[in-house]
Formats: sequence, C-alpha cells, structure tokens
Amino acid sequence: MTFGYNDGELATVLLFLPIGSLLGLPTSGWLVSRFDSRIPLAFTAVTLAIALSSIGFAGSTVVLVISVCAFAFSMRILNISMNTQAVALQKQFDRRINGSFHGLWSTGGIVGVGFTTALIAVHVPIHIHMIIVSCMTLLIIFFSYRYLLRNDRSVSENKLVLGKPDPYTSYLGLLVFFASLCEGGMFDWSGIYFKEIIKVELFTLGYLIFMIFMALSRFASDRIIEKIGMEKILILSAFFIFSGIAMAIIHPVFWMAMTGFCFVGFGTAAVMPVTISLAGLSKKYSPGLAISIVSSYGIAGVFLGPPLIGYIAQASNLRYSFIVFAVSGLMFIPISKLFFSHQRSLKNG
Repeated sequence: MTFGYNDGELATVLLFLPIGSLLGLPTSGWLVSRFDSRIPLAFTAVTLAIALSSIGFAGSTVVLVISVCAFAFSMRILNISMNTQAVALQKQFDRRINGSFHGLWSTGGIVGVGFTTALIAVHVPIHIHMIIVSCMTLLIIFFSYRYLLRNDRSVSENKLVLGKPDPYTSYLGLLVFFASLCEGGMFDWSGIYFKEIIKVELFTLGYLIFMIFMALSRFASDRIIEKIGMEKILILSAFFIFSGIAMAIIHPVFWMAMTGFCFVGFGTAAVMPVTISLAGLSKKYSPGLAISIVSSYGIAGVFLGPPLIGYIAQASNLRYSFIVFAVSGLMFIPISKLFFSHQRSLKNG
C-alpha cells in the first residue's frame, strides 16, 4: 500500500521510531545486566525480523505505526547487546578494534541500500523486499549465535544512580545526541533531499554515498585515533560535517551535493565508536549500563532530528532545514573539550 504522505505526515510517522526505541531503553539495560548479552541479542533479532515484515504488509497507518514501534523497540535492545559484546571483545585486544565493528554496521547499511536500489529498479513490491530481508536476518543470527561471547554479564555497578547527573556519561551522551540528530536525519532525509532538491531520479544515491564514506571512515577511525587522539578526531568530525552540509546547501547540484554528503559521512563516522568505547570505561557503571545510558541521548537525537527536518521543510524549505545538521556538527567542539577536561580531572584527582 502506498500512503502518499507529505513531509509533515512522514515526519510524524518517523517520530514513532524514537518512541519505540525509547520504550526499549530500560528493557535493554535490565536484560544486559541480568543475562549474557548474546541472549537478548538473539531474541530481539527474531522480533526485529517479524516487525520488519509487518511494516511491509501494513495496510493502514495504525498498523504501520505499531510495526515501526516494534521494529525500533527490538533494534534498541539489539543495538545495546551488540555494543556490549563489542566492548567486552575490545578488552581482549591490545589495539583498537571498536571502530571496525561500527564500520561493519555501516557496510551493512551500504549493502542494504544497494539491495533496495536494485529492487526498486526492477519494481519488486515492498512486502516481498521486507520478507527477503527478514529471512536473511533470521539466517544470520542462527549461524552466528554459537560464536557470540559468553559470560559477559556484569555482576556489579548495574544500578542506575538517580540524583546529580554523572558528568562523564552526560558529556558523552550529549556528543551522541548531536551525532544521532545528524546521522539519523541523514538516514531519513538524504535520499529525499536528492529527489526533491537535486532532482535525481535514483534518489537513493544520496543515502548510499553518505553510508559508503561513513563506512570507510569507521574502518580507518581506529588507526586515525591512535595517531591523533580522540579529542582531535571529534574536532575534525565537526569540520567535515559543517563543510559538507554547507556545500550541499550553497550549491545544490549533483556533484557538489555528492561531495558534501561524502564529507558528512566522514564527519559522523567516528563519534559513535569513540563515545561507546569511552562509555565502556566508566568507573561508575558497568559497560552495559553505561552504554545504555549514553545511548539514551542518541534516542533523543533521533527523536528530534528526522521529525525536526520534516517540520522545518514543511514550513519553509527542505534545503535550508539541513542547517540543523551543520549546527549539530559544530556542537562536538565545545562538548568534547568539556568531556576531556573532566576526564583529565578524574585521572588527576
């Protein structure tokens, strides 16, 4: 079924993605503290596949919204479980590997966009598309489950302490918030930007180029961080995002927009690997709970980003609504300075 939503209506439907993710947040923190992370990871991979198929078969807005919420709920728990596994595995290596995990995630996005583009080109119905992806998800978790880490449940520091916010996780959370606002918005609106502003028929190119350069940057991020450090790479990220968005807005033609979206992909790539790695080093909370807390800020960013772009585009122009991403990127600079200053004070104190 084709719903024919306008920008504002699409933004409202997208709003239910972060709502479902928000509902999954407390559940994810509880599950990874009570069980080995591989157990909720496998379970939610199955529920994710079911929810994805339901989206393809949705015949009304109500069913679509319920399916979207279930998809986001499952994805949230799956995400926390995978990152908990990654942080535990990182501790077994002498060199940085966390960025490569996020690079593989981005590579999955590239494959997904390429697969979607091919199906669109041959006019495959959306429900068939969703069934194929759901079946692939089930096959992957079936074959990979035996290789996941065991006995990674933390036995202490699993209780959320209410009261004065912890500066360590709060600063990391703010970095994740602005990265997610930019990243989530680009996921949902880069293709639409190419379709409506750049006037490209194969509109998935915008999203595809963004994902390709995000993946390339994430695979390289571990080596770059070893050379220049985490603080400098976050400032570099801010520069790339601002420059890329400026290029796409000021000169909205195909090659300038493609180059600009490449820059944005580079800029957003390193933030999540850096913040998740640092969250896993929290002295106040277990890795699973710290990652869950920091990720909650990401939900807020996703909650605001795509709908905000849609509402601004509906009220004015999609082209200028992308300024939100440029501002988000610049926020990395003051927040990262505050975080690393606080981190140094903890080491010296």
